[in-house]
Amino acid sequence: MSPSLTVRPAARADMPAVARFAAQLVRLHHALDPHRFMCLEPLEPGYERWLTGELANPGAAIVVAEQAGAEPELVGYAYGRREPRDWNSLLDTCGVLHDLYVAEPARRLGAGAALLEATIARLRALGAPRVVLHTATQNAAAHRLFERLGFRRTMIEMTLEL
Repeated sequence: MSPSLTVRPAARADMPAVARFAAQLVRLHHALDPHRFMCLEPLEPGYERWLTGELANPGAAIVVAEQAGAEPELVGYAYGRREPRDWNSLLDTCGVLHDLYVAEPARRLGAGAALLEATIARLRALGAPRVVLHTATQNAAAHRLFERLGFRRTMIEMTLEL
């Protein structure tokens, strides 16, 4: 990670920027496959409400990456939660990484790995025995990051338009 980047727990004041990142993540997925990934604009207000509420959830982890400078700037975030057993997915209690996003100018500086490691640490502290995530098939850079940090492929989602 670049020495000018720090990762810390998100605060209420961060939520407008985090909501913008979350909206960018949705738009990225929607652009990859508009039939599979919904995009109901405007995205930012809903994400700000949801993620602000998650700050109070003791089973959630929201962390941000901040770039140092005259005025520090958020460049990414990650959001995960400890989830209960899910019989439909055949998943026992686990941590789930729901979101990981780094703004384009800050990519390849280590922010993604640092955000992921901080989220994993928080989920481990919450008692999660493993972390599960979904990643878009086309997002090879994300696949490389996740595999570099020890994730293994376990499922392939397939979609049929009717």
